[in-house]
Amino acid sequence: MDLLPALEYIKYFMFSRHHRGHGIHSPFVFSLVSGTFRNKIEPDVVCSIEAIRRKMILNPETIVVNDLGAGSKKMKSNLRKVSEIARYSAVPKKYGIFLANLSKAFAGPYVLEFGTSLGISTMYLAAACQGSEVYTMEGCPQTSAIASENFREAGLSNIRMFTGRFDELLPVIKAEGISPGLVFIDGNHSKDPVISYFNQVVDMSDRNTVVVIDDIYSSAEMAEAWSEIKAHSSVTLSIDIYRMGIVFFRETGDHFHYVIRH
Repeated sequence: MDLLPALEYIKYFMFSRHHRGHGIHSPFVFSLVSGTFRNKIEPDVVCSIEAIRRKMILNPETIVVNDLGAGSKKMKSNLRKVSEIARYSAVPKKYGIFLANLSKAFAGPYVLEFGTSLGISTMYLAAACQGSEVYTMEGCPQTSAIASENFREAGLSNIRMFTGRFDELLPVIKAEGISPGLVFIDGNHSKDPVISYFNQVVDMSDRNTVVVIDDIYSSAEMAEAWSEIKAHSSVTLSIDIYRMGIVFFRETGDHFHYVIRH
């Protein structure tokens, strides 16, 4: 049994700062936590996406998942029910709204996502910034096909789906010359690939890019990856909300690591 997530959560619970920003002296971080992190999004957006999630949870279809990452701890077989993927792999509503708030604040012209799955997180990212284009990558063709259908059902036309290995897709996206305002790294929970993706993101980013890494304490490997990422020379500020880690490249005048209750 892996005790790391539980131990890290205890540390997080004991030492995290207040979710309203109390006790945070950095003006940038206080504004981010008390404002952006807590912003409301349109109820209709949440209802639409959550209705699609419920539909997926009730979907008994079994598909072959071509898992190119570290794999799922809860779903060992490559034969998986769509309902199980929706229940165990999709980002929860709370964090979908969190991603939407970050997207609204930082997306700019482009958002880049590693790991589409059924597209729940993608839809939250895209719905919050419909003037931006969301580039999302998924390794499994069958999962990708379901996500694409979900995007059509949600009426979101600002999503570009790429299917295949991230290492092969990323150079194609980089060749387009995009500089993403927001990046969400999910879909592979192994240390070396995550660090490799992050380093490639750094190369295609500017000072305003914000990078979010999912499941930073899901394993010892991911905790090590998170430690290396937040210590990267390009990172000026990092925030830990336990499930996700957020790093900034902009000069905020506050080179510090914050742990925030969310």
